Amino acid sequence: MVGVLVEAISGEDRLEVALRARSIEGAVSLVAERYPHCHVGVRFPIDPEGFFVEEPSANGLIEEEQKRWAA
Repeated sequence: MVGVLVEAISGEDRLEVALRARSIEGAVSLVAERYPHCHVGVRFPIDPEGFFVEEPSANGLIEEEQKRWAA
């Protein structure tokens, strides 16, 4: 399991989601499915201390935090 920040961007609206998933690609895919009309990508730099996580969730995703802001 990995912990990453993923951004979903639509025009001037941005959503940042901190989550745990089985892989970086899996994290991006999960956010892209939830926000299909947004450009979705990993927010860099990735925090090396929080990258590897040990506790998996039942569905492979734990949303820890969501922040919504306008650019």
